[in-house]
Amino acid sequence: MTETPAAPTAGAGVQRHLLVTGGAGFIGGAVVEAALERGWRVRVLDSLRRDVHGGLPAVDPRVEFVVGDVTDPAGVAHALRDIDVVCHQAAKVGLGVDFSDAPDYVHSNEVGTAVLLAGMTAAGIGQLVLASSMVVYGEGSYRSAAGFARPGPRLAADLDAGRFDPIDEATGEPLEPVLVGEDDPLDPRNVYASSKLGQEYLATAWSRSTGGTAAALRYHNVYGPGMPQNTPYAGVASLFRSALQRGEAPRVFEDGRQRRDFVHVRDIASANLAAIDWTGTARAGVFRPFNVGSGTVHTIGDMATALSAAAGGPPPVVTGDYRLGDVRHITASSERLRTELGWTPSVSFEAGMREFATAPLRAAVV
Repeated sequence: MTETPAAPTAGAGVQRHLLVTGGAGFIGGAVVEAALERGWRVRVLDSLRRDVHGGLPAVDPRVEFVVGDVTDPAGVAHALRDIDVVCHQAAKVGLGVDFSDAPDYVHSNEVGTAVLLAGMTAAGIGQLVLASSMVVYGEGSYRSAAGFARPGPRLAADLDAGRFDPIDEATGEPLEPVLVGEDDPLDPRNVYASSKLGQEYLATAWSRSTGGTAAALRYHNVYGPGMPQNTPYAGVASLFRSALQRGEAPRVFEDGRQRRDFVHVRDIASANLAAIDWTGTARAGVFRPFNVGSGTVHTIGDMATALSAAAGGPPPVVTGDYRLGDVRHITASSERLRTELGWTPSVSFEAGMREFATAPLRAAVV
């Protein structure tokens, strides 16, 4: 259902008992911290997978920490006791190494979500905030001579020749990238993206069949203190930051002009709290997606340059290399989140990059 609900009332004075799955992770940890600042009771369910966590996390004594996996029905049932609302961050993220990762993505993300939703139904819990991703859109949206355009995957021959931008077939000129809205077509182009959309479909089915209310937050490029490092699933911000920490130049693929929306993890956390408030006021049986981005477009080259300058490191190296399956441009319109949930980001690109350039990362995965 896509009804537009009334704007939620402020939630700062509402006492909640919140379960954060994946609450020991990068984003989950930021959500936990923000919820504690609100005075909420918080329980974390996290499996502490060794390919994600380089060491045991520091746990705030105010948090009830449950070690367990969202794919385990008994563990989930235990974690859901006396909970009012669930913030589901637990997921296997990133593009993966190769297709052999597919069973783990589907099991971790889709089966885990199905088990969690079944447990919520049994426990009578009707409020869910789901961590989704911009990857459900595939390539971003564009304007062509004929109007709206959504190009297909880029060809290796074009990328080998340095032709990185999708082309308007009518004019032969590069298409003009525009902001992606929540109602734009969905086109997941890798296993991770497929599993994130699968999570959204499960949440939609759950809302319709149980009368529960679900918000799916489609994160754009998240960065900030505590990002993971040196895993094959780390995002580009973490890879650049890790290179600078080693004294190396960030290596930028393609020509560095790929457009993205970089959003700070504290703003992601505040968006989660706004969505939690919304689930308590929206109409029963509603599932609604929201883009979460800063609203400001930058290129990947911009980010690498800003990080290098702030860290006093070597300037970026633009390699011309590419990964087949990467999208060229994708940037968010977060107007729905701003209008309906009253959310605004608080960390500018410049301030965020200055902080991130020297902020600690998570312990390395060994």
